[in-house]
Amino acid sequence: MKSTTSPVLMSTQFQVFAVLIIILPLFISLARAEVHYYDFIVKEVNFTRLCESKLMLVVNESYPGPAIRARKGDTVYVDVYNQGFYGFTIHWHGVKQPRNPWFDGPEYVTQCPISPGTNFTYQVQLTTEEGTLWWHAHSDWTRASVHGAIVILPAIGTTFPFPEPDEEEIIVFGSWYLGNLKEQVDECLDPATNSNLPIAAGYTINGRLGDFSPCSKNTTYRRKVDYGKTYLLRIVNANIDVEFYFAIAEHNLTVVGLDGSYTKPINTGYIVIAPGQTMDVLLNTNSALGSYYMVGREYISATVDTVSDSANDAIAILEYNGNYTTSEAPLFPEQIPSSLSQTEAFNFYGNIRSLATPEYPINVPKESDITTKMYITASANALYCTPDLGPSCVNISFAASVNNISWVNPRESILQAYYKNISEPVYETDFPDEPPTYFNFTEIAMTLDPVLTVQGTKVKVLEYNESVEMVFQGTDVMGGSVNHPMHLHGHSFYVLGFGFGDFLAERDSKGYNLIDPPYVATFITPKNGWLTIRFVANNPGVWFWHCHMERHLTWGMESAFIVKNGGTPETTMLPPPATMPSCDVPFDSATILSHAELIKNQLE
Repeated sequence: MKSTTSPVLMSTQFQVFAVLIIILPLFISLARAEVHYYDFIVKEVNFTRLCESKLMLVVNESYPGPAIRARKGDTVYVDVYNQGFYGFTIHWHGVKQPRNPWFDGPEYVTQCPISPGTNFTYQVQLTTEEGTLWWHAHSDWTRASVHGAIVILPAIGTTFPFPEPDEEEIIVFGSWYLGNLKEQVDECLDPATNSNLPIAAGYTINGRLGDFSPCSKNTTYRRKVDYGKTYLLRIVNANIDVEFYFAIAEHNLTVVGLDGSYTKPINTGYIVIAPGQTMDVLLNTNSALGSYYMVGREYISATVDTVSDSANDAIAILEYNGNYTTSEAPLFPEQIPSSLSQTEAFNFYGNIRSLATPEYPINVPKESDITTKMYITASANALYCTPDLGPSCVNISFAASVNNISWVNPRESILQAYYKNISEPVYETDFPDEPPTYFNFTEIAMTLDPVLTVQGTKVKVLEYNESVEMVFQGTDVMGGSVNHPMHLHGHSFYVLGFGFGDFLAERDSKGYNLIDPPYVATFITPKNGWLTIRFVANNPGVWFWHCHMERHLTWGMESAFIVKNGGTPETTMLPPPATMPSCDVPFDSATILSHAELIKNQLE
């Protein structure tokens, strides 16, 4: 008898086969996931830049610090030894750390600092991340010199969603400060001084200032390349406060990833990258043999009249291998926008799209699934004392807030307090879903109601698996409107849209991108504008969110989510490691020896 197979059965078999083809590489990659170990020795090392030598806290005697390399799904253990003179923590920016916030790192949010003379081992669990991320100190302004890249290669058995590059290059933008940065920050924050925070004296590419900076002509970073190759540039903006335009003379760039997630290719003459963001960019070396400047230019969103476009450029040189002679200086990228150009920046941001393919799917929360909506104002403020605030209150001219709450770090870890079912006096759970008053947020406001803020350590509690929508609204309180790169720990989020002016839901939600929105960990809220994001709170623990401009973070533009457990072992936060740093050691600079005294003692 001749056997036959029904069309329905064949269709079902084909579907099963198709599913197996998609998920089999995932199972293979999980089975082959590896474990990596790194030692970070953190101590002060002498550096000379801008005609000045100084001691600076760095990892493994390098600035920037060492790159971590792993594959998607791997686990990394980093043993951090503090051989410096004050406490700090390390954050793994863009790594979700599922169910394990103990190793996320923000000071006094998930842990207390690693005290001098001690060590702490971080477990960095990579899951869905792929591409480029970074690590950095997350206490005071220590991240200015304590930072480095995280390179996450495709899992074994998989490959890039673009032709495999011939080589790769890590490019890290940084800030350079004259003198001792920590002492300057401490002095600015002293109530007796109450002054503005430091401003960088220059900007670096891979730790080097370029040809146009004093005493830097012969130390410019150079990258030699071969003609006809494709290079994957892994770009990290580790700068303290500055967004950058970046361009290479006579070359185009192709953006293929942002914040550890792939994007649809963007062919462009320049990119713009905010503090905290990482970007994967393809470079084809197909120009004439010669030397070309790679330029990072400060993009200024603050209201200023004029600025010198080249004075603070971060400069490096792309140099072709081969037999040729030239006496000319490297060519300069004429296509790079001016520092005050805003249209070019948001044209670029507006072109970013997720891949949204079967291999790299997206899952944007639907409007009907949203259970928490938050409207968050981000403002510059001031704190002035009134009699009801008591004698301990001090006037603060420089402050910042979200929904008029200016964050204050507790002296205990919020995560540890939450785990022990303790809230007050460590934190309060009444962070508001909207600002206390509504007004024209994008007009300059100088009256007391919008200007004055209140301090607090207020968090928002979310149920496990809640779908959350947040609209960030930039304000022009005190004339302080600038871009705000907002960063969420423990989760990535979808960027549904952004725009200018006061957000109007009925009007602006019609333009949301629900098809292929960027899936990121950091994104810009425009100056005098708004940003809408959505995410699913599926990671139990305490997760910080904040502006990644360090001065805004220092002044209080941040808060945190507590995501509750989900009711099963697989959706429950893991217990703390036994080696968590103690919160009993004082870390206020005023309570320890001065830097000069410590150096003197060390020499003796």
